[in-house]
Order: sequence, then C-alpha cells, then structure tokens
Amino acid sequence: KDIPLDRAALVGCAVTTGVGAALNTAQVNPGSSVVVFGAGGVGISVMQGARIAGARQIIAVDILDDKLQSALAFGATDIINSSKVDPVKTIRKMTGGGAEFAFEVVGIPELLEQAFYCLAPHGTAILVGAIPVGTKVAVNAGHFFLEKRIIGCMMGSNRFTVDAPRYLDLYRQGRLDLDGMVTRHEPLDRIGNAFEAMESGEVTRTVLMFD
Repeated sequence: KDIPLDRAALVGCAVTTGVGAALNTAQVNPGSSVVVFGAGGVGISVMQGARIAGARQIIAVDILDDKLQSALAFGATDIINSSKVDPVKTIRKMTGGGAEFAFEVVGIPELLEQAFYCLAPHGTAILVGAIPVGTKVAVNAGHFFLEKRIIGCMMGSNRFTVDAPRYLDLYRQGRLDLDGMVTRHEPLDRIGNAFEAMESGEVTRTVLMFD
C-alpha cells in the first residue's frame, strides 16, 4: 500500500523481465562487464539489475541518442550509438577484449549475433528480446571453442511471488528506480498514442490510467 500503483505496475512485466534477466538468468557477477543492446524499458531494467548485481561496466547500445543519455541515469557507465560505429569492435575495445555478459532485448537476430561476437572467452549472450518464432540466427561456430554461450530468457526467469516483493523492496531502498522509468501517463482511450510513443522510442514507459 505504500507504493504508488503507477510505479508498482512496471514490476508486472518490464522490470521483472529485465532485472530478472540480469539477476536470475545471467546471474551477473560483481565486478563484471555487461553490454545491453536496446535502451528501452526492458533494457533499462537489465541495466538496473546489472548495477544492483555490482557490475563494474555497463555499456548501453542503441540507435537513439536520447535513449542512450537516459540510460546513463539508470546505471550505464558507457554508451554506444550503433548507427554511427561498429558496436562489436567498439565494445571489444572498451572492455579490453570483450564483455562477460551481453543482453539482446530488442528482438532482432542481427543484434543477438552482435551480442555473441562482442563477448570475451567464456562470456554469455542472453536473448531477452522476442525474436519471432521460426527465425534463424547464424553465428560463426569457431567462437564456441572459446566457450562462449547463448542462453534464452523467459520473463527474467522469474518466480513472481518471490521476485516481485524483492523488487519492490529494492524500490523502497532507492536501489531500483521505478519513478524515472515512467515517462508519461495517458488515459485508456489514448492507448494508441501510447503504443506509437513506445515504438518510436519517445518514452521509457507510458502508464495507462483508468480514472
């Protein structure tokens, strides 16, 4: 009852998926290097999860400068606009040889391939984005000899009755920023506008209100 519903609502999907991807699925280690392909609501949540886990380097990758600047407020230590530079080469240089964890949160096969190629030996690429069923991804098999791996993530490997209260506690403690994720509020009859804003990258999250 002490948490505003427009903040708590985010734990219903985006936060549970993103924070859970970092804490539950990947089990990000303290001091590790993390890359997140996509700086929307789920990507921002992955970054927050990585920050909570104690990652020392969190690199946000996107094609929109506004979203990248926003990512800095949620835990990103570095940003890359992948429309301007080769993200794989840039990440490998920034990390000194590759990242330990790379998350794809957009749902584009090419980004999953980039996430795999930017890894250091023994690194893990986590597919969080909803790549359409039936889509194939092709990677150079030689990279598997470096013990790299690709794993899937379904809604942050969540145990909802366990994880949701924990995430709300992190919010109470000021360690998980839900306030900053709510970009705007809209009435239900403007749901179309809310989807357009989400798809264009204008917002991190729009909350629909019923009153």
